[in-house]
Amino acid sequence: MLAVRSLLSKSCPVLVKPQLAGLIHTSAKYSSAKVAVVLSGCGVYDGTEIHEASAILVHLSRGGAEVQMFAPDVAQMHVIDHGKGQPAEKESRNVLAESARIARGNVTDLAKLKASNHDAVIFPGGFGAAKNLSTFAVDGVDCKVNSEVQRILKDFHKAGKPIGLCCISPVLAAKVLPGVEVTVGHEEEQGGKWPYAGTAQAITALGAKHKVKEVTEAHIDPKNKVVTSPAFMCETKLHLIFDGIGAMVRDVLKLTGK
Repeated sequence: MLAVRSLLSKSCPVLVKPQLAGLIHTSAKYSSAKVAVVLSGCGVYDGTEIHEASAILVHLSRGGAEVQMFAPDVAQMHVIDHGKGQPAEKESRNVLAESARIARGNVTDLAKLKASNHDAVIFPGGFGAAKNLSTFAVDGVDCKVNSEVQRILKDFHKAGKPIGLCCISPVLAAKVLPGVEVTVGHEEEQGGKWPYAGTAQAITALGAKHKVKEVTEAHIDPKNKVVTSPAFMCETKLHLIFDGIGAMVRDVLKLTGK
């Protein structure tokens, strides 16, 4: 880096900072895409995985996309005390109200989301996708998908607009879009590195195709314009998960053509 700084300063000192910024942020490609992000509450065990949502929003912001967040106005399946890892008895919460914590209050009822108003849609993971956006956590391959989520997936797919999903949320596409290709990472636990590897078999049982990918990678299904990344399906360092989500977001933005 010192060599680069020296070379740039000698050849054109005025451009040192902009040029270095370009070298540091080579992944920053600006898009005019309007992207909907669908949340499922707030907190990994009963809602949206917060780090995943934040990573998605950071990468969309860096990519220049215009973002609007949505969540269904429904009750959570249950409430988890994240400190104890146990259900909080006699407590109930609303998915839309909880999602407002992540959205800093700027969140809209999912029923108002229309594919015609957006260029792409992205679903972060977290158990909320398997508990509040669907019943996958309880019913597995026999799960039902929230009617609004199902409508949105079908509408964006029919319109040929890209759909991004990470962590456990690819099961939503596997259930709703027959034959879709997705990834949740690896198909074997590998000594606990991939603790939710069994999800890959469930995806296959749903009639979808599972593709093995590393946590830093994303898989593109070009036919269906569905982009997926493993995220916290892998037990690893946070920056690697962040990088994988970045790959997903960049691929989604590329597919919009904006």
